[in-house]
Amino acid sequence: MKLEARNVSVAIPHAVTGAQIVNNASLSVSTGELVGLIGPNGAGKSTLLKAMLGLRPRDAGDILLDGADFLVQPPARRARNVAFLPQERHVEWRLPARDIVMLGRYPHRDRFGGATAEDRAAVTRALDAVDGHALVERPISVLSGGERTRILLARALAVEAPLLLADEPITALDPYHQLHVMEILRDRARAGSGILAVIHDLPLAARFMDRLILMHEGQIIADGPPTTVLTPENLSRAYRIEALTRENAGETFVLPWTRRT
Repeated sequence: MKLEARNVSVAIPHAVTGAQIVNNASLSVSTGELVGLIGPNGAGKSTLLKAMLGLRPRDAGDILLDGADFLVQPPARRARNVAFLPQERHVEWRLPARDIVMLGRYPHRDRFGGATAEDRAAVTRALDAVDGHALVERPISVLSGGERTRILLARALAVEAPLLLADEPITALDPYHQLHVMEILRDRARAGSGILAVIHDLPLAARFMDRLILMHEGQIIADGPPTTVLTPENLSRAYRIEALTRENAGETFVLPWTRRT
């Protein structure tokens, strides 16, 4: 399964002509690959992700799933095919964390039916993946930011969709759980899922991602393996930084080091 954005543009509502957040951007993610969408703050990454899901109006371009218009599909069918972990994780509900994860099964459920054995099994698998069983009885509103992120990731995983779009999935996590989440995403991709994740941590992006897509000022300026995207020229242009590149145990990592003045 393949999700594509083709020549997508998104403008700021009510702004002067040409005030675009995303400008003629094209990208794709297929089952079996882990793709990182990177770029500085304000580059248009989250906006593009939301446009691909129909959560943000487009001014131009197409969103295709296996070559067909994705956004004309019924909402439940779209949700079964493409799960979403949003960047916004402020939750006021006092529902137990287990109930929040169960919401991920909503696209699979009969309108008037309760949770099935398969729904409960999918929730258990998702909680296993994020090491979240100790949190299930606590209201999500009282969880820490990192704990809430793990439960909301479990909700997205519980959909068991072929594709997952994740907006900053390691935000607010400590280093241990950042590595854990990246391992979860990599394992999901190796098992056949397709994952497109917005990520700011360049060392983790270089280490875990199969492919990186670099955005700058609303445009995609590089798309390829991490070693071909995280070049000194691209880092200088997009981030205004210089980085150190090293290898450890056969894996290349990039460490932002100095700002370019």
